[in-house]
Amino acid sequence: MKMNRNLYVLALGVFGITTTEFGVIGVLPELASAFRVSIEKAGWLLSAFALIVAVFGPFMLMALSSFKRKSLLIFSLLIFVTANVLSAYVTDFYLLLAVRMIPAFFHPVYWSIALSAAGKTSDPKEKSRAVSIIFSGLTLATVLGVPLAAFMADLFSWKSSFLLTAFINAVALAGVWIYLPPIQNKTETSKGFPGHIFYNKHLWIGLFLAFFTIAAMYSTYGYMADFLKNITQMNGKQVSLMLFLFGTVGIIGNKIAGKYMSRFPFQTTLLFLMLLSAIHLLIWYYGNHFAPMIWIVGCWGLVHSGGFLISNINVTSSSDSSEFINSIFTSCGNFAVTAGTLFGGFWIARFGIENIVWSSIIGLILALIILLIKRKYTETKL
Repeated sequence: MKMNRNLYVLALGVFGITTTEFGVIGVLPELASAFRVSIEKAGWLLSAFALIVAVFGPFMLMALSSFKRKSLLIFSLLIFVTANVLSAYVTDFYLLLAVRMIPAFFHPVYWSIALSAAGKTSDPKEKSRAVSIIFSGLTLATVLGVPLAAFMADLFSWKSSFLLTAFINAVALAGVWIYLPPIQNKTETSKGFPGHIFYNKHLWIGLFLAFFTIAAMYSTYGYMADFLKNITQMNGKQVSLMLFLFGTVGIIGNKIAGKYMSRFPFQTTLLFLMLLSAIHLLIWYYGNHFAPMIWIVGCWGLVHSGGFLISNINVTSSSDSSEFINSIFTSCGNFAVTAGTLFGGFWIARFGIENIVWSSIIGLILALIILLIKRKYTETKL
C-alpha cells in the first residue's frame, strides 16, 4: 500500500510537468492570435520544449547523478512553477519560447527518476502496472491539465492558463516534498557514459518503434484544438469539453494498455497501431460533422492514451529499468513529439488542417513495419 502511495506521488509530479509541456495544445490558437504568428509557428512552443528534452535528457541526468533523487525531483518542479509564472507575463513570442525552454532541461530528470523507481521497486510481473501508475500522471494531464488550460484561456485569457499550470506544479511539488520518502541513488551514470547499452539491437528497434509511434500520435493531436475549431466548427468551451472527454476516457485506455502489455506485448502494440490508424481515417472522413466527432474524440482518447506506456515497455523490455535507459526513452519520445508536431505543421501549411491526419497515418504505417521487423527478429533469435 505504501509503495502504491509513493508511485501515485511520483505520478502527481508527472501530472504537473506534463501539463506544462502539453498544456499549450489547448491554447495554441489563442497564443497564435495574441502574438500574431501562424499556427505552425505557435506549434514551436510544443516542439521546441520537446526538442530540448530530447537533446539534453541523458546528459542532464548524468550531470546531476551525484545529487539526491528527492532533491532533484523537488528542484525540477520548482523550476516548472517559476517558468509558468514568468510565461504568463511575457509580451514577446520569442521570449515566451525561451522561458518555456528552461523547465524542458529538467523534464527528463524527473521522468527518468520516476520511471526507474517504478521499475526497480515492483515485481517484474507487475512492472507494466507500476509504470502505468506513473503514466497515469500523463493521462491526468490530458484529462484535466490540457482542457483546463483551454477553458481558462477561453474564460479569461491565455495568461491565466499558464498561472493555472504553475499552481498545478506547486501542488505536485508540495506532494512530493511532504509524502515521498528519500530515494536511494542507484545509477550507473556516475561511472561514465554507458556506451555498451547502444550495442543492443533490440533497444534500437524498440526506439525506432517508439519514435514513429509517438510522432504519429502528436502529428495530429498537437493541432487538435485548431482542427476542432476550424473543421468541426466548435467554440472554445466545446473544444475544452472535447479535450476533457479525450483525457477522461484515456484513463481507461492507459489501464487497459498496462494490463495487457505485460501479457501480450506484440498483440497489444499491433492492435494499438491498427485502431489508431482507423480512428484517424474516421477523423478525416467525419471531421466536419459535429455529432460523429464527439464519439470519435472519445474513441481517439481511449486508444491514444496507451501510446507512451506501450512505447516505454517496448524500449525498456530490451534492457533493464535503469534511469539511463529511461532517459534515453524520454529523449526518444520527445524527439518524436518534436518531429510529429513539426511534420504536422508542415502538412498543414502544404495541404491544410483538414488533411492533417494523413501525416499521422504515414507514421503509423512506418511503426507497423518496424513492429513486424521486431517480431521477425525476435522469432529468429528464439
